[in-house]
Amino acid sequence: MTRTTFGTTSPSLLPWLGLALILLIADQFTKVLILGYYQLGDATYVTSFFNVVRVHNTGAAFSFLASASGWQRWFFTAIGIAAALFILWMLKSHAGQKLFSFALACILGGAVGNVIDRTMHGYVVDFLDFHYAGWHFPAFNVADSAITIGAICLVLDELLRVKKS
Repeated sequence: MTRTTFGTTSPSLLPWLGLALILLIADQFTKVLILGYYQLGDATYVTSFFNVVRVHNTGAAFSFLASASGWQRWFFTAIGIAAALFILWMLKSHAGQKLFSFALACILGGAVGNVIDRTMHGYVVDFLDFHYAGWHFPAFNVADSAITIGAICLVLDELLRVKKS
């Protein structure tokens, strides 16, 4: 998909924004379900290694700064907004680079999803709970998954770029 502006052709930003929007909707929809059907701390056993839970994370990844006095809510909200704006600028500049733009769109959708949570609730709703043989991974959500996939794709994109040169 390209658009023509004064005789030049540039890739469209719309597919990447569409992907980010789909991820954002999936994230918010699943969080609405969790908030509607689970009380804080409730859990449903699904398999021997996976539960659905309701956890509130006032911090960042792995509950970083979760026990701070409340300032972290706005700090992480500001970081999320700044990241989203930077990602939009990067997407506009590099929309033709498919893997790079896919990665940025995933991170954008996830970042906005978690910013919405922090703004509306003061915490991020987490609900995917994986564990095995006494090892327990911190609960996470669709937004966190999208951000992680995006970060992995950014690393892969850079490795492929270095390999080409």
